[in-house]
Amino acid sequence: MLQALRAFAMVAGVIAVATMSKYVRASDNRALDADIISVAEEWAKIKYLSDDDSERSAKMAVLAPKADALVKRYPGRPEPLIWDGIVVSEQASLSSGLTALSFAGRARELLLEAYKIDPKALDAGAPTSLGVLYYRVPGFPLAWGDKEKARRYLEEAVKNAPNGRDAHYFYADFLYEQRDYKRADEMIRTGMALPKHPERPVWDQYFPMVMETLLDRIEKKLKP
Repeated sequence: MLQALRAFAMVAGVIAVATMSKYVRASDNRALDADIISVAEEWAKIKYLSDDDSERSAKMAVLAPKADALVKRYPGRPEPLIWDGIVVSEQASLSSGLTALSFAGRARELLLEAYKIDPKALDAGAPTSLGVLYYRVPGFPLAWGDKEKARRYLEEAVKNAPNGRDAHYFYADFLYEQRDYKRADEMIRTGMALPKHPERPVWDQYFPMVMETLLDRIEKKLKP
């Protein structure tokens, strides 16, 4: 069991690599927009500009209460729940063993709550992130990971977020893991052609590199 949980901790970082790309605007609430963008940008800076995981972990521990506070400040809104789930997922990636699994479980609870409110919010942020959790967390009897649930959530995310680069990226990553390299190639190329979000400058700089890395892995598998 511990070996599987260590493996989860190693891959859990992928959970948050692309989930931060969610379109951050609530559109009908300027104050919420500003607060979400603030958390999202701080997340991106911690993720990509920190020197090492120790620094990331310390800074993420400071950001986590801010994300929690947004959930309380805007009750009933899915957007803060999604970003709180993203931050907690990142904490899982920076932890190990049972601690990582505990963080992942809390992230799932937050994202399921957001999903019940509005599965289309923030470019289908909740089903995208839930799909990632379900295919990265170990399955029964070690934990609650489930490849079929992951597929359903990711398919729904792509359907409901045709312009969601993160939804396409993670569905492509899932298809790659399932060795469906042709469909993975189609999905990642579609995602790479989607519009950028200039309000997220740090993400816009680094996320294309993440997508290029996946495309390169897929292309190697497709070579005769």
